[in-house]
Amino acid sequence: MAKRVSIMDAVVTSKKTPTRVRVAVRLRPFMDREDKEGVKEQRACVRGLDSQSLEIVNWRNQLETMHYQFDAFYGTESTQREVYTGSVYPILSNLLTGQNASVFAYGPTGAGKTHTMLGNPAQPGIIPRAVRDLLQMARAASGSSPDENWTFSISMSYVEIYQEKVMDLLEPKNKDLPIREDKDHKILIPGLTQKTITTFADFDEHFIQASQNRTVACTKLNDRSSRSHAVLLIKVQKSQQVIPFRQFTGKLYLIDLAGSEDNRRTGNQGIRLKESGAINSSLFTLSKVVDALNQGLPRIPYRDSKLTRLLQDSLGGSAHSVMIANIAPGEKCYFDTLTALNFAAKSKQVINKPFCQETTQAAAQFTVKRPREDMEALTTSRQQKKSRADSSEESPNTSSNVAQRKLNLASLDPAVVERLLKLDKMLTEKALKDLPLLNTPKRERMVLLKKLEESQVEIEKLREKQKELEQKALATESQPVKTDSSLSDSSVNESSFRVPLRGRNRITSTAKAKKVLRVVPLKDNNSRQTKAILEEDMTIFEKVRSKCSGQENKPGWEVNIRTDLMQNGREKILNLLNTGSVKELKSLQKIGDKKAKLIMGWREINGPFKAVEDLASLDGMSVKLVSSFISANIMTMLAS
Repeated sequence: MAKRVSIMDAVVTSKKTPTRVRVAVRLRPFMDREDKEGVKEQRACVRGLDSQSLEIVNWRNQLETMHYQFDAFYGTESTQREVYTGSVYPILSNLLTGQNASVFAYGPTGAGKTHTMLGNPAQPGIIPRAVRDLLQMARAASGSSPDENWTFSISMSYVEIYQEKVMDLLEPKNKDLPIREDKDHKILIPGLTQKTITTFADFDEHFIQASQNRTVACTKLNDRSSRSHAVLLIKVQKSQQVIPFRQFTGKLYLIDLAGSEDNRRTGNQGIRLKESGAINSSLFTLSKVVDALNQGLPRIPYRDSKLTRLLQDSLGGSAHSVMIANIAPGEKCYFDTLTALNFAAKSKQVINKPFCQETTQAAAQFTVKRPREDMEALTTSRQQKKSRADSSEESPNTSSNVAQRKLNLASLDPAVVERLLKLDKMLTEKALKDLPLLNTPKRERMVLLKKLEESQVEIEKLREKQKELEQKALATESQPVKTDSSLSDSSVNESSFRVPLRGRNRITSTAKAKKVLRVVPLKDNNSRQTKAILEEDMTIFEKVRSKCSGQENKPGWEVNIRTDLMQNGREKILNLLNTGSVKELKSLQKIGDKKAKLIMGWREINGPFKAVEDLASLDGMSVKLVSSFISANIMTMLAS
């Protein structure tokens, strides 16, 4: 069935430029609760050196310190605006060019991750500031180029990963959503709710309601501790309303990770302990992913956790990534702070390859048909062209139609026209190929049946030819053998006489009947010798035929063989008896393995045989058996 589809060409407009993951460290101040614990517990173990470096003091040895350097360091006096403008705002412009970006907060529980990402009404965090600036950028860009007529569409989705299950916060009914990968290796969540936002009020309405669905709980370290990883997805789509209808799609991931927890300090029990185990497990997998990326391992364990699967574009993928590591200043948090700084230092070495992906949608639509319909359409178009050529004089509007089509093509973008012409040429060449039409089961079956019929005809011809050859062979065998009286010098000149023999090389009564031809050359200069050879061969032939037909036991049957042939055969047999090995002796008629070994033993004791008849002195060999042995072997020699 033919269907109409629009052609969409995906073109990568910029090369994949490697960029590092930008890492910023934020040190939160002491909290009011920690101030009440005393001066000794307020002693800080982290000191900032400048805007990019800091050091951590060993709580056991104050003289031992560890130095770290990152892309940015924000001390206890830093504000939400400084963190946002220094690390997050510079990557937002990439979303308008079709590139992805991600920002995620990392650190132990109670280090201030949620405050950095969300903030409060007095000090908004990264998420509300980024959404507000994206809406302003989209409005400014849509009015900056009226000729190109760009339009922007911004949508949001909000999910949480709770105990390795993806929950839709905009629609709480959607639970345990799958994480998939499309044909372009992009991460997506099928069935995830998307809300279109045009103003910041729209975002505020959806986001506040969805944030109330997130799982939080009270622990000893935090009154509202996040029990899940929250991911806010902002999708920016930039579309062109004129030819060639280009489209850019950028995604911004804003991730608030749950903090790693020490259950001895948080006092987790029951369901809180189970939640803590799921959080620590996913963060451990995140650490393994960073280690594998830094070591260049062939397999990156993204699929070992839902969190790392969702962060696949952010770590080692195609996004501009910013990680904000949140740490606490107190000595009680020394080990958690040290772990977070070490992870941040490893993440700084991860390389991403962001790129801009542009899609161009052609305005023209084409009909996609099956190959058979293509051939029929091609034939129809040829007939129409021929009829138009014949009636060109009678229809003056033809030239005007062609001019109109050319005018329509000229109004399109040159790149689109070139692409359309290439596509038309490709389809035409494909249709003109003389290939067997085996694109349907019915046609394939018809071709196979035709081949079967041809094969059966060939088989019948071969059978008839075989019958003709068999009849000729039978006619040749039934003809009488010519004697010397029917031969003349002219008939035997430069020719040969063929005598059919039945049996194999060894002429025995039990041999199967096979046709063997013996060739004896005839010479004109010695006709008497030729006649004698013919007579002797006819005698042998009659003897063999009688023997094969079971007449050898009839009385009066005698073998007449030339004396010189008999003497020559005896000499050969005697020579073989005196010099032959066991294998050569076994090639003689009526000699088996046992008799061959007896002959070898007799020869070693008494010396060589003087005559063939001396075989009678062996055990089991009588005079009659020796005579039969001589006749059989001489006949074999003559036949071969």
